[in-house]
Order: sequence, then structure tokens, then C-alpha cells
Amino acid sequence: MKLSPFVLSSALFSALQSAHGIVIDERDCDEGGTNTSTIQWGPCDPSVVTDSSDFSCGFLEIPIDYHNSSMGKGRIAVIKANATNERRGTYFMNPGGPGGSGLEALSSSPTASYLLNVTGGFYDIVSWDPRGIGSLSIPGDVFCFDSVDEYDAFFNGTIEFSGIEMTGNFTDQSDIDALLAQAGTMQQKYVELGKRCQQHSDGKYLKYIGTSATVRDLLALADALDGPGAPVNYFGYSYGTILGSWLVNMFPNRVGRIILDGVIDPQLFGSVELSLGWQHQLHNADDVYAGLVTGCALAGPAGCAIASEGQSPADVNNDIQTVLGLAHDAARKNSSAPLTSGQLRTALYPYMYQPAQWANLTNSVFPEVFQIVEGESQGTSNVTKRAQLFDRSVVRRAENDTKVYTTSAILCGDSKDRSGNVTMTDIFDEIISASRNISHMFASQWPSPVYICSLWPERAVERYEGPFNKTLANPILVIGNTYDPVTPFSGAQALADELGNSAKLVRMNGFGHTSTAAVGASTCINSVLLAYTVNGTLPEDNNTVCEVDDSFEIWPGVSTNMILGNMTSSGLL
Repeated sequence: MKLSPFVLSSALFSALQSAHGIVIDERDCDEGGTNTSTIQWGPCDPSVVTDSSDFSCGFLEIPIDYHNSSMGKGRIAVIKANATNERRGTYFMNPGGPGGSGLEALSSSPTASYLLNVTGGFYDIVSWDPRGIGSLSIPGDVFCFDSVDEYDAFFNGTIEFSGIEMTGNFTDQSDIDALLAQAGTMQQKYVELGKRCQQHSDGKYLKYIGTSATVRDLLALADALDGPGAPVNYFGYSYGTILGSWLVNMFPNRVGRIILDGVIDPQLFGSVELSLGWQHQLHNADDVYAGLVTGCALAGPAGCAIASEGQSPADVNNDIQTVLGLAHDAARKNSSAPLTSGQLRTALYPYMYQPAQWANLTNSVFPEVFQIVEGESQGTSNVTKRAQLFDRSVVRRAENDTKVYTTSAILCGDSKDRSGNVTMTDIFDEIISASRNISHMFASQWPSPVYICSLWPERAVERYEGPFNKTLANPILVIGNTYDPVTPFSGAQALADELGNSAKLVRMNGFGHTSTAAVGASTCINSVLLAYTVNGTLPEDNNTVCEVDDSFEIWPGVSTNMILGNMTSSGLL
């Protein structure tokens, strides 16, 4: 979609970009325009879409900068699953991240079939690798190192690899002193990292991969596939809810039927420096962990290998804490210990997203972890096995097999302007405070992409900073889980409140990240989605609560409702 005919002098435009980096004029949002690019569909790249028989792929040309044509053109890689019923249009899907590949997400079973089912088969389901993501879009993934060896050498001997060592709720002064002693080193490293990213081959694109530009790309996709000015139908998950929140408020007249699931409050996102404010996203993380140990205790040793007969949830938790303590003590005695408590917490956290993986965690992963840590405490360890279990949380992609910084680049590029006063000591102090007051288990995980933001050198040339209470052409559906480890239900509630009559709120009474954490196993949620996508019907009020079907068993014989009914006696809340 091209910008409406509104011209600024280049000098004034540059000055505004430098000072604020925000949406230049609200008319740009409300009016929009038409992108005349088209998509030629064909086979999908097998290096990205492994099972491509049910999908078509193509590219859409985009301007690198919607406000400055001299920056030239880029492209976004697009994937489509065809409607199975009489086609009414397109439903777009963003899987979150930021950094998640839409091509990979849509082609991963059972995503496409699920979305086709809850839209009645009446829509093509389309996703894409947004600018800054993947190996096929241009600009693509953000790299700052040419090889993983270069990355390893750069961060060798720092908490980037070992994680943050702590026990309990981070009150041991020796742990605090050890972390704060790393502040100067990590600040220097992250400042240098930002420079490396700027100087890398694609560094020139860092300021052009923000969410506002991606909103405009999404409208260009809708123009190309459903006609100029067509209403946009959209599923946004996790970070995709920020994309969706900006979409509906930047272009309220383009809103079709939009579902935002696993919501980050856009007001909070834009009003704090993420390095100091992100910890509030962990508000329910320990509740999810409490659900895990409660379910394990209910399953008993027959279903959950780390449980013993008759153990309570508190007993299971104590066993896990003991292992974390042993790993902590081993790392304190030997800095080259192959598995630290910091690495364990960081590796454990993603399992909070997916209750469907809890049985695998407790029956396969944890028993091996326990053996490794026990070996460390006795002066022996299996380094090879440790490496197979956890790989420093390094995300690698593309042919050069190195670290990807896409998530940091987008989050930091979109975030509040740097105050210039935030130091790594301030960030560490916030982590210590959050470990005491928000999440004992997960506030200390390191590394995390948001902690770079106060030192990140770039901001997007265009950022939307509100308002977030526009009156929309059509009301949208907002969904949140009771216990979500990274997008607490309060975010969904806040967005629904901000939008007023333009949104309806539904709560799924379960665990994990977004309603898809139950793998579509909520008949209630599925019915709400189907009624909305097919008929435009929304719940009458914001008090709708959907349960997870009892047929969705996390361990044999243990359902979500069973865990919820026993959590109050867990001793962990």
C-alpha cells in the first residue's frame, strides 16, 4: 500500500524522524492507498516449507520505506493454504515472535488445518515472513556475526552462555554481587554488539523493519489478494497482537474480522523502556509452573517420571528446586560446569508455553537433567549429553549457521526512545527485583532479547505511539489465557478496555501461551472463532470463559480442569 499523497520536505521529514521516529501524520493511517504489486503463486521453497504439497508460495514487492521511495524496493515471502469451501476472501496470520516465520508456522501441522476449520474453510489462509525475518524476504534475518565461532568468541566467559546464577528469590548476597560484577562487561559487549549489527552487511535495513512498516505491508497484501481497500481479516498471536493493535488503530477503516490472541498491552509496550519493563510480562509465569508441578503430582510416578508415590505438588517442586540448587553450587565451584542453574531456568521457560510438552519434559528431559546435575555435584558430568539437551538457547538460521538477532532488532527498534541513562546495573537491579516480586522461577533467565534494547543503537523510522482507542469499522475478538507465561490475561483485558465497544474479550481457562497452547482442544474457543469468522457473531459481553476439553490430557488421566481444581492446595501460589 502506497502512502496517500502527502509530501514533506526531505529536511523536515529527516528532522522528524531523528527526533521522534513516529507516525508522521495521522492522515497517513486513516486514508492509506493502493499497492499495485501482485503475487505470482508457485511451489514453495523446500528449504523453508518441508511439506509443500498443500501450499502455494510467492513474493510481494514492497517499498523499503513507505515515506521515502529513494530507499528502493524489497520483498516479502508469502504462503497460502487455499479455502476448502466457497471462497470469501483471505485470513492473514502472524505467529508472533517477533521473528517467527509465517511460512514455517503455517506449514507446520496442524496450523493450516486448524485455521481452515475455525474459519469454516471459507477463506484462504495466508501468512508471510515479515520484513526482517527469514532467508527469503528482503530485508531478511538480522545477523551481527558471520559465524557461530565468532559469536562464541565474542561472548566467551560471560553470562550470555552461563546464564544468571541464583537460588530462591534472589536474596543471596553472593549471587547479587556476582551478577553486578558482570554489569560493566555486559554493557560493553552489548554496545559493541549494536555497532557490529549496524556494520554488518544488512545493517542499513535495521531502521526499516519495524512494526509500522509491517502493518503497511499487511495492507499491501490485502490490496493484492482481496482488492484495493478491502477489509483485513487477521489472526495475530503474541507479538502478532502488537502488529494487530497497531493495525486496527493506524487503519481503523480497514478492520475486517480480527482475532488477537495472547495479548501484549500496546499502551505498556510503547510507554516503557523494554529493558526495565518487560518483567511485568512474567506476572503469571510462576502460576504456570505451579500448574506443571500440580499436574505431575496428580499423575504420580506412573504418568510423571519425576514424581514419587504420594508426593504433593510442593514435594515435586522441592525436588526441582534441589536440582537447581545443585547446579547452582556446582557452577559456583567450577565456572566451566557444563550445565548451570541459569541455563536450566532459561531452557525450562519455553516449556511453560506448551502444556502439551509437559509430559515429555518430566518423563524424558528432566530425568536426564537430574543425572547430569548429580554428576556435576559429584565431580563428574556428561558434557556431550548436556549439549544435546540444551544448546545455549542460540537460535540459528540460514546458510551461515550463526546467531539471529531479528527479535531484538524489531522489539528494540519499536520501543521507546532511549533515555541514555539506563545502565546494565539498572537492568540487573530490575531482574533481581522481578525475581523477588514477580517470578521467582523465570525473571532471572538470560539472555533475553529485550535486555539489549536500552543499548540498541537504532529505532524504526516510523513507530505508532497511539492512541489505541479508535472506533473500528468492525469489532474485533480479543482472547487471553487465565495462566499465560508471557502475555498475562491482564494484557487482553487492557486492550479490550481500551477499545471499548470495538472489542469483545474471551478468556480461556487454561495454561500456556495463547489459546493454541491446548492444540485446539477447546470446543468453546473453536465455536467462538467459527461464529465470528463465518458470521461476524461475537459474544454479547466480556465475561465469556471457555474451558479446555477434558479429552486434552496433559499426562494420562490428568486434564487442565483437574490441575486447576487442585492448584489452591499446591502451596506455590
